[in-house]
Amino acid sequence: MASFHFELVSPEKIAFSGEVDQVDVPGAEGDFGVLAGHAPLVATIRPGVMKVITSGATQEFVVLGGLAEVSAKGLTVLADVATSIADLDRSAFAKSIEKMEADMKDAVEGDHLDREIARLDHFKTVLQHLEGTAMH
Repeated sequence: MASFHFELVSPEKIAFSGEVDQVDVPGAEGDFGVLAGHAPLVATIRPGVMKVITSGATQEFVVLGGLAEVSAKGLTVLADVATSIADLDRSAFAKSIEKMEADMKDAVEGDHLDREIARLDHFKTVLQHLEGTAMH
């Protein structure tokens, strides 16, 4: 399988940089996979789990929003937050979700509330995924 260059960058760090076979991205308009030779693309990413596949091994990263760009140079993801699942503090993440739920009780109706509900749903999906991988 042909490989390509992938970088996952957040304001705090470069979470990943190297040659990969495939990356599965949680896109705001739907999840998508990137392989070598993918057409150029710029997409918004939603909170979710990004899978990076290299030589049959899979690494997973929690990403909390950002942008993905596919170009002739490869894939670059500029994430608001990017953390390897192995490094993630699951209890702190769960507490963040609880705080978001509490804060939403005071929110008013409208587009802002709808966006926050959708964002919270994505966070809960990530937490469910993490709970499913707790035994791995």
